[in-house]
Amino acid sequence: MIVYLHGFNSAPSSHKARTMAAWMAVRGLAAQFVCPALPDVPNQAIRLAETELIRHTRAQVTLVGSSLGGFYATWLAEKHGLRAVLINPAVRPYAGLEALLGAQKNLYTAAEYELTREHLAQLQALEAPSIDPERYLLLLETGDEVLAWRGAALRYEGARMCVRDGGDHTLRSFPDHLPRIAAFAGLSAR
Repeated sequence: MIVYLHGFNSAPSSHKARTMAAWMAVRGLAAQFVCPALPDVPNQAIRLAETELIRHTRAQVTLVGSSLGGFYATWLAEKHGLRAVLINPAVRPYAGLEALLGAQKNLYTAAEYELTREHLAQLQALEAPSIDPERYLLLLETGDEVLAWRGAALRYEGARMCVRDGGDHTLRSFPDHLPRIAAFAGLSAR
């Protein structure tokens, strides 16, 4: 089972989430994929993600997190002993998002909300103090214009990593990684 956690101002209708859902459906794995619409409030996003984990057998769940979703996936993986695939993950989003405090609009749903200091405090409280690199597969591109890929490589040192030159924050090479993600999650197509 894959629980996909989208990033900041994103949604289940994002390109990567749709691409992964379609890829899995073609291989008879549609029932093994879920992507909840994460709320803008970090504590609410974590509660919703944990609700999804409870709905499925935890031992069989692999988290896939993109950007801010990678930060959430790390906290959840460490708390619940799960494996996670991290796509250009945010390492310290409470610091990086400080410049964006104020009015926000979701890129996919057009929902508007206010990013507040309380949101940043909630994010800081969700930082995993330590990580077990054996839990992770990192997918990074050096051309990420939003998050410094080296910060993620350092934070998850010792984890399985695939670093591609070029690309951008959307992880242009994402479709190439889908078989690797499925294998890491222990899924086999019918």
